[in-house]
Amino acid sequence: MSLWEAVLLGVVQGATEFLPVSSSGHLVMAETILGISESGVVFEVAVHVATLLSILLVYRTRVAELVRGAVTGDRAALRYVGLLGVATVPAGLVGVLWRDAIEGLFATPIAPGIALLVTGAILWSSRGRVATAQGTIPSWGAALLIGVAQAFALVPGISRSGSTVVMALWLGIEAREAAAFSFLMAVPAIAGAAVLQIPDLGAVNGPEWSVLLLGGAAAAVTGVLAIRTFVNVLARRSFHWFAPYCWVVGALFLAYLGLR
Repeated sequence: MSLWEAVLLGVVQGATEFLPVSSSGHLVMAETILGISESGVVFEVAVHVATLLSILLVYRTRVAELVRGAVTGDRAALRYVGLLGVATVPAGLVGVLWRDAIEGLFATPIAPGIALLVTGAILWSSRGRVATAQGTIPSWGAALLIGVAQAFALVPGISRSGSTVVMALWLGIEAREAAAFSFLMAVPAIAGAAVLQIPDLGAVNGPEWSVLLLGGAAAAVTGVLAIRTFVNVLARRSFHWFAPYCWVVGALFLAYLGLR
């Protein structure tokens, strides 16, 4: 992998991890178009950890409050941490039990093209809920359902942020709180995905440090900008306009696969 390819893939990862357009789907498409057989486990871990740092930076005050509250035994903080834990369970189980099947989808370029069309439909369904959802904290059952939405997003092309936020909106959670819950629940999800890849690190030849650092830096910086953009779009109630983008990109990529 060249340095410019590492930066490009880092930007793709950082932007699409948090915008509701599927980072995994865009990475598969980018690798297919660029002719990169695989970016490598080491590189994937690097850019995922970088996007994790983006969340911790943007929500540093919220994370610090939750950590402090959990340590001091604050019931509200403990409940919120527990909700995040419940929401993480479905994706964790699916990731462990059906890991091979999920990895197979990443080797099937047509999968993200089709899944992006589905993501577009999911996003479009939220257009009436952004203005009416008023809740601030999900119930235990709602947290589990949001977690189920995250589990479906293990399919490349299904947006994690899009599916979880739309599920939260449909369950009555206010838009900005839905975004905060979605991004905070991504912390254990992304960290867990990176941990699952650690056993494979010794079986591959990792890229040079310059490639890892540039790709990770690009992902981290772009991730911060993407989170802020995502929240601002929600505040303007124009979240559903990411749907046409998903439909166009998904259709164009499927056409590219059919013509190449």
